[in-house]
Amino acid sequence: MQVTRRQFFKVCGLGSSSVVALGFSAVDAQAEVRTFKLARSTETRNTCPYCSVSCGLIMHSLGDRAKNAASSIFHIEGDPDHPVNRGTLCPKGAALVDFIHSPNRLKYPEYRAPGSNEWQRISWDEAFSRIARLMKDDRDKNFITKNAAGATVNRWLTTGFLAASASSNESGYITHKAVRSTGILAFDNQARV
Repeated sequence: MQVTRRQFFKVCGLGSSSVVALGFSAVDAQAEVRTFKLARSTETRNTCPYCSVSCGLIMHSLGDRAKNAASSIFHIEGDPDHPVNRGTLCPKGAALVDFIHSPNRLKYPEYRAPGSNEWQRISWDEAFSRIARLMKDDRDKNFITKNAAGATVNRWLTTGFLAASASSNESGYITHKAVRSTGILAFDNQARV
């Protein structure tokens, strides 16, 4: 079927007049102004947690900002002012909203006793205390002050540290200094993994 330009406009004009005849005015629908979905949101800048590129993010959340009220993140986009990604995100970074709202996301520390196959939820204080106690015990047991030649070495070889790659240079430097001050030699960054 061949439709000329004139026939096309006649059909389109007929369609819009039939919409008005049904009690719906297209003019009202076109004049309605929708609010921008990010207009009332709170912007929070952050860094993508996935790889060593450390792309900048802008997270948009809605909430009443009352004390002890959690706001909900509903949109994440690349930060156009960030020097690394300049507003772009890879598919994993663009899907961070799904990661945040996933029912499988681990939000609390868990502990599995030796020989057990069940994980139990523990508090953050208990987790930090346990980690600090185990590190202190291992360091006291395995710290080497002098080597075979009698030279002072002050090293701790039985524990290693893997740092996060999505850190700034400054926080990476401070982390490196803190870890090395304990005597740990096995230190690496996730960026190399």
